[in-house]
Amino acid sequence: MTMTAPTRVVRRQPFEHITPNWFAAVMGTGIVATAAATLPVQFPALHVFAVAVWVCATAALIVIGAAFAMHWIGHRDRAVTYARHPVMVQFYGAPPMALLTVGAGAGLLGADLLGSTAATTLFAGLWITGTIAGLLTSVVVPYRMITASDRRDVSALPAWLMPVVPPMVSASTGALLLPHLPDGQWRLALLCACYAMFGLSLIVGMITLTLIYGRLLHGGLPPVDAAPTVWITLGLIGQSITAANLLGTDASMVFTGTQSSIAVGLHVFGIAYGLIMGGFGVLMFALATALTVHAARRNLGFSLTWWSFAFPVGTCVTGASALGHALNFGAVQVLAVALYLLLLAAWFTVATRTLRGVRRGDLLYPA
Repeated sequence: MTMTAPTRVVRRQPFEHITPNWFAAVMGTGIVATAAATLPVQFPALHVFAVAVWVCATAALIVIGAAFAMHWIGHRDRAVTYARHPVMVQFYGAPPMALLTVGAGAGLLGADLLGSTAATTLFAGLWITGTIAGLLTSVVVPYRMITASDRRDVSALPAWLMPVVPPMVSASTGALLLPHLPDGQWRLALLCACYAMFGLSLIVGMITLTLIYGRLLHGGLPPVDAAPTVWITLGLIGQSITAANLLGTDASMVFTGTQSSIAVGLHVFGIAYGLIMGGFGVLMFALATALTVHAARRNLGFSLTWWSFAFPVGTCVTGASALGHALNFGAVQVLAVALYLLLLAAWFTVATRTLRGVRRGDLLYPA
């Protein structure tokens, strides 16, 4: 009688690969809700849809946040390995932006479900937490890259913008908090802080964007599966236009009387910046579209990088809405609506594929 060795059962670990780029799903879902709330055209069904999507984003933040905590608690060695990876570490900018996006949704849409006071409190709490985390990320990630001993796999990639953009998101969402603060020094302090974060993110972001553009020209496309990350470049552009115009509009609440000329100047700056950066955005949008089509022809498969289609396009929607409102220009407002329809198509496609991938286990248990 022959004895057969018992079959070893490999236990699958559902939290082992919950990396920070999972929070891009929260960002992409949340921006669908906030962008809807800022569109120049509003009607009851759109508002109900926006509230429902915000609830989904909030639920996703809770679930993914808990899973990410379990990833660090139960698989610390794996988590540390991911945190030291030169590409994966960039996505630690996603959790702060997820917090800020859901927080902005609470401020814009949460009153229907939570009441005005609770929604504003939630907004403020998430904004403070996301801002602190984003500022830490914008320092810690570059520091770790600079001091890393192994530099063999380091090259400028669109993902490098992930830890740079959170302060810009804080600047744009912080503008939504201004009306809730007492008039006087508190509003002035928040406005100044938002402009400081705007400058921090813009200057470092443009330097990084230059490196990425040069890398694409000299080194060609990243791997096919990473091609969607080219859209991340639009996140900085769209979010900065949003911040410049929201802050410029709200400056009139801070600078009044003899200082009203400052508010006018900041309002004009937002419009001028939006038009100039918008032209650059059109170029990058066209380039990202062409590169995505090129990658699709090379059998681009689905992965979490597809969430790069959602949030950056959403920032273009909010940017166009803010600029169109500041200019009172119908053409820009129509552009915002058209971009939102594109955002809906991208979000629906990526969200359904993500849910399918989770159900099948393809995303939870990568090969």
